[in-house]
Amino acid sequence: MSIQDQILNAIKKYQTIIIHRHKRPDPDAIGSQMGLAQIIQASFPSKTVLCAGKQYHGFDWLGKTDEISDDQYKEALVIVVDTANQPRVDDDRYSKGKMLIKIDHHPNDDAFGDLMWVVPEASSTSELIYDFFDANQKELTLPAEGARLLYAGIVGDTGRFMYPSTSPHTLAVASKLTTYDFSASEVNKIEDEIDIPLARLSAYVYENLTMLDSGAAYLVLSNDVLEPFKLGDDSTSAVVPLPGKIKEVMSWAIFVQQKDGTFRIRLRSKGPAINELAKKYGGGGHPLASGAVVENEDQIKDFVKDLNDLVTNNK
Repeated sequence: MSIQDQILNAIKKYQTIIIHRHKRPDPDAIGSQMGLAQIIQASFPSKTVLCAGKQYHGFDWLGKTDEISDDQYKEALVIVVDTANQPRVDDDRYSKGKMLIKIDHHPNDDAFGDLMWVVPEASSTSELIYDFFDANQKELTLPAEGARLLYAGIVGDTGRFMYPSTSPHTLAVASKLTTYDFSASEVNKIEDEIDIPLARLSAYVYENLTMLDSGAAYLVLSNDVLEPFKLGDDSTSAVVPLPGKIKEVMSWAIFVQQKDGTFRIRLRSKGPAINELAKKYGGGGHPLASGAVVENEDQIKDFVKDLNDLVTNNK
């Protein structure tokens, strides 16, 4: 029995299904979470299907999460999507259900769940959710809103189909999704738009990015730097791809200070694999897109040295 069949059987078995995704979500996290919820709800209308996690105003256009009581977890199937490791799951109650399923496209360094479907080669978890539907079309329904959500997730995690993770299959899935009744161009437009604070931060990124001779680059966004931009709950994720537009930059790190004083590292690359470096600093991810955390500015210096050595050696 395939893993898709096992997941479908679990969904059939439970009356309540609660779907989680990772903290500080991106379009793929939300698109795969809410797209799967749309599929399950449309296919089994009598079931209770809920989406867990903090609501971010900037993602209201993708839908809204639900208020979920502790009691609802007691007899529930919990599905965690697009989340590589357990500390990143948004809402700690994900482990309180009767059964736990993990669906993800990150390297499976933290194997958790009663069932796991992990395909690191996939462009996105949204692509996997479509594959789940496609493998079970006789029993599952994909409504237009679900298709819109999955398309948004794929667009987000492929960088508008520019990242190497974009495969012929990815494009085939996106093509099928665009046959549903929603505006793909509107989704593309929304994902490409930024507001005035992010536009100003983008200018700051280009003006203050440090580029090393090796092709490595980095930028530190401290709380003092970020405060004047008045970003509110909006994430700095929109500016992470910007250094990659510079021809000479091969790999780059953006250090974003958190409220506790630590720095979250958003690490990207055009060639050198950077996920092992991320693991060294308590993180992980894909070979060309990873994340980690450092405690202070001294550790930032150590990380930059390691990144510079990595890119230099890769040449």
